[in-house]
Amino acid sequence: MLVFSIIASALAPGLALLTYFYLKDRYDQEPLHIVVKIFLLGFLIVFPVMILQRGMILWFGDSPVVNSLIISAGVEELLKWFVLYHLIFNHIEFDEPYDGILYATAISLGFATVENVMYAWYSQAAFGPMMIRALLPVSGHAMFGVIMGYYIGHAKFTDGKSSRGFLLLSLLLPWMWHGLYDLILSMMTHYWLWFIIPLMVLLWYGGMGKISRANNRSPFRIIKRDEEVKT
Repeated sequence: MLVFSIIASALAPGLALLTYFYLKDRYDQEPLHIVVKIFLLGFLIVFPVMILQRGMILWFGDSPVVNSLIISAGVEELLKWFVLYHLIFNHIEFDEPYDGILYATAISLGFATVENVMYAWYSQAAFGPMMIRALLPVSGHAMFGVIMGYYIGHAKFTDGKSSRGFLLLSLLLPWMWHGLYDLILSMMTHYWLWFIIPLMVLLWYGGMGKISRANNRSPFRIIKRDEEVKT
């Protein structure tokens, strides 16, 4: 019973947030089975990430700055971006800007959910610590996914050099914010909450704006509006 409670409390935040972002797809919802597959791919990339991070720690040492910016944020965001670009960017179902946000948050939340389960399993965490993880690391990964997906959506529906620029931003910006997040946690042992909470508020505020703007650029918006006018 205890094991079930631990696993359930670890799975709940990621699944709840995934449901939230899925329902935010206002005009043309994606096939649920594809979203679930991308979510499960987030599970799988945990293992190559762990292997790469372990090797890099042995190579570079355990410097807080290098660990936060390169080994943690860099490896994690690069692998998520790599999977998204190669499996989703040219997928037929990626047909509106918000889809980038949905698929990026799906893979990010899959990754964060496995991290959460591992943390809960090995630490036997109580309700309080699990709530903190739901509010911080899990939702943090979701916001990094929103940023990544927003610019991937821009790149998908923009031509020429601007497309490549947005594609580069889709990797660099979540990497930067993730690195800042990890840097605060690793270097501020006593006052980290004073910095993390404003950072999370800023990320959520910016993320909600990106979701709204991505939905507003949907080509299905006009179609749906015309259908509503006719009825």
